[in-house]
Amino acid sequence: MSNELLINVTKQECRVALLEGGQVVEFYIERKGDSSFVGNIYKGRVVKVLKGMQACFIDIGLDKAAFLYIDDIRGGIKELYPFLETDEETEFISKLDFKDVSIEELVQQGQEILVQVAKDPISTKGARVTSRITLPGRYVVLMPGMEHVGISRKIENEDKRRELKELATKMKPAGFGLIMRTVSEDATEEEIQKDIDFLLLLWDNIQKKKDKVHAPALIHSEFDLVLRSLRDFMNQNVDRLIIDSYAEWMRLKEFAHVYFPRIAEKIEFYESEEPIFDAFGIEVDLDRALERKVWLKSGGYIVIDQTEAMTVIDVNTGKYVGKENLEDTILRTNLEAVKEIAYQIRLRNLGGIILIDFIDMEKEENKQKVINAMAEAIKKDRAKTTIYNITELGIVQMTRKRTRESLEHILCDSCPYCEGKGRVMSIRSVAYEILRKLKHLTPQEGTEITVVAHPQVADLLTDEERDSLEELENSRKIRITIKKEASLHQENYHIHKNQPLIE
Repeated sequence: MSNELLINVTKQECRVALLEGGQVVEFYIERKGDSSFVGNIYKGRVVKVLKGMQACFIDIGLDKAAFLYIDDIRGGIKELYPFLETDEETEFISKLDFKDVSIEELVQQGQEILVQVAKDPISTKGARVTSRITLPGRYVVLMPGMEHVGISRKIENEDKRRELKELATKMKPAGFGLIMRTVSEDATEEEIQKDIDFLLLLWDNIQKKKDKVHAPALIHSEFDLVLRSLRDFMNQNVDRLIIDSYAEWMRLKEFAHVYFPRIAEKIEFYESEEPIFDAFGIEVDLDRALERKVWLKSGGYIVIDQTEAMTVIDVNTGKYVGKENLEDTILRTNLEAVKEIAYQIRLRNLGGIILIDFIDMEKEENKQKVINAMAEAIKKDRAKTTIYNITELGIVQMTRKRTRESLEHILCDSCPYCEGKGRVMSIRSVAYEILRKLKHLTPQEGTEITVVAHPQVADLLTDEERDSLEELENSRKIRITIKKEASLHQENYHIHKNQPLIE
């Protein structure tokens, strides 16, 4: 099946889905007034230097100060790891890494500095920025002030790598580093040169604007999601881009004709009355991507739980009992789970620390099969991912580069009912709590007590616990009235004695 890039544009938001073989593997959304800051370049001001953390806070004009770590000043090349080879990384970083330099020697409070956002603000944290500016084009990444040439690690053919390395060395502007992106593998020398010229002009404009403004100020905005999708996703593996907005289709066509003429013919306008995401079954996949439990075809399932610090994934055999021995059943379930886990991690954009609790296996060779399968399954993932061996408890530890919020955090809010706990106190627990409160009240004889509770709590009190209420009434010589209030949270109730006594 073909691979497609689908773009749904409305007045309120832009949604992009990357399909591989008809299945959604990556999803992006940009809402009005809530777009990503990654790639934006700011002239910021140092507001606080943290000697103990060897970092500083930078005011770039956002709600929260950005965080600049010392390695993002003296090294700052970590964001480019996906493009580089291991030996190139080591050699290049060693030239930039001034190990004896402290943060206070590099920046001072009040200093103005040019920085680029590497990670969006996430939860309570401000944006992560770097002072090493990188300008990504379609075929190359231009790095001002870095005398370096690198080739995308995803280009595996050694002859092609050598050819691109020679070409990049010849075309690299003085005073700039150059990374050849994956799509450069099929580009002509003329297309690459055009890309470099465009980025040089962009850098010149950034320098001129920087000198005219005072911090904090936005110097350069990254392309919006529509243009980024064309630049970053339209490679040789994507057969067509389909967009449902005529105005944006025209803008994409014009942009492509000027900068990427070879892919202009792949851009199609979607004219059907049926919504584009419904027509391709994407809405169903997105709903599934928000579920906690994901079933496997065999009858097993995985459970995905996100916390603030990490994501935990549990693998279970479920209804699958296998046809041979237990070890074989477990191995088959784990291997099936590997593919689904890799898919869900990519689709949900799970980042940071990820712990996967596979079903325990006795044989070391089977454990290695699972690790190898996991490494193979994540190869298509564009985010930098590191997998560690299975622990003695059968848990695989892995990390995945986090640059933006997960799909769940983008599309969902914390439940106002359970306040994010995922659990509420049971009906019976609330009813028993009310009885304890009533037992400890000391009203005068003849007092009328009114309990206002959720309908299900009220029903349990007036039915199963009617004897308990009558016992309280008789022993205290009071009258207790139970009232239902559907608008109340299940855990909330009111106890009144003429006026609210306990809330």
